[in-house]
Amino acid sequence: MFILQAVFWSLLALVVYSYVGYGFVLYLMVRLKRVFNPRPKVSYPKEWPTVTLLIASYNELDFLPQKVKNCLELTYQINQLRILFVTDGSTDGSESYLASQNGIEVLHQGKRAGKIMAMNRGMQHVNSEIVVFTDANTLLNKEAIQEIVKHFVASEKVGCVAGAKRILLSDAETASGAGEGAYWKYESALKKWDSELNTVVGAAGELFSIRRSLFTPVEKDTLLDDFMISMRIAQSGYRVVYEPAAMAFEKPTADVKEEMKRKVRICAGGIQSIIRLAPVLNVFKYGLLSFQYISHRVLRWSVTPVAMALLIPINLTLVVALPQNQSYFILLIGQFLFYGSALLGSILQEKKLKLKFLFIPYFFLMQNISVFQGMARYYKGSQSVLWEKAKRA
Repeated sequence: MFILQAVFWSLLALVVYSYVGYGFVLYLMVRLKRVFNPRPKVSYPKEWPTVTLLIASYNELDFLPQKVKNCLELTYQINQLRILFVTDGSTDGSESYLASQNGIEVLHQGKRAGKIMAMNRGMQHVNSEIVVFTDANTLLNKEAIQEIVKHFVASEKVGCVAGAKRILLSDAETASGAGEGAYWKYESALKKWDSELNTVVGAAGELFSIRRSLFTPVEKDTLLDDFMISMRIAQSGYRVVYEPAAMAFEKPTADVKEEMKRKVRICAGGIQSIIRLAPVLNVFKYGLLSFQYISHRVLRWSVTPVAMALLIPINLTLVVALPQNQSYFILLIGQFLFYGSALLGSILQEKKLKLKFLFIPYFFLMQNISVFQGMARYYKGSQSVLWEKAKRA
């Protein structure tokens, strides 16, 4: 029974560390670093480098007028910013529409090979110093490009800059919207502290940028192109910086079904990324980067969901075997309350109520379930590299 108790407390500690503990440890490390080695404030440079805004777009004609208007309103230096869309495989007239817009360039081929192949092909036509990637269905704040680029000018050790993802929520949202919004607020805080301590571990594809000289084509079956590109830059010794003043805005997914579709794909890509980035797990070689990568990404995409699944049966066993130990009974009640809240959130998922606190545990549970589905898809080889676009609210 001693061994079972040790396993239970180890699994519980792992779950708490993955979702709460790492943030607490990270915050303390950042506060300590500010005392002994504060990072200088980065200001706008006198001279700005050339930039290409590269957008891989598939059948986004309904949103393109907003996207084009948004791109043309970006406040970057005249003649220093090139806007390039890659519309491979699109059949909705995207190519014709973009070709008719002043200040916009478009690359198109009839064959659809996936986002990463479109990005690889687009990069063959880029010769600017900096490349900024963004999605076709997101909008950027006007100062986003200059907020990003200032970091590259300030330090040669900066190889990638990640922008902030912002979810546009209405006053009353479904479970997926409320949960997604809360998740990204927490993720933004972790990215900010990761960046200040050392480096961000993985950029979000809605908005990130790299030095053109550091780009190497990613394998054509890559599921998380943004994550792999940014992590390989970090692996090569460059910093990935988080810039919260560069923002990408998008609506949340339409409902939980659509969010699950997106999450399962991300989790399948997470397993693929862990395998391909196996060398980064070597803490003796990569030090702080390995610590951040394992704590922030690897545990969530692999071990922690398994730990959560094991906690209830082990907890039940300990309650029966050790009735005198009230702590196990209290913890079991706590687990039942959490999963009960998630179940209630599931029942209310499509109702526009203000009980958002019920949607957060539901979203959290849904994320962990999607890890198992993503694992199954990856190992069965059934996850296509072609994005099945999630509907937005």
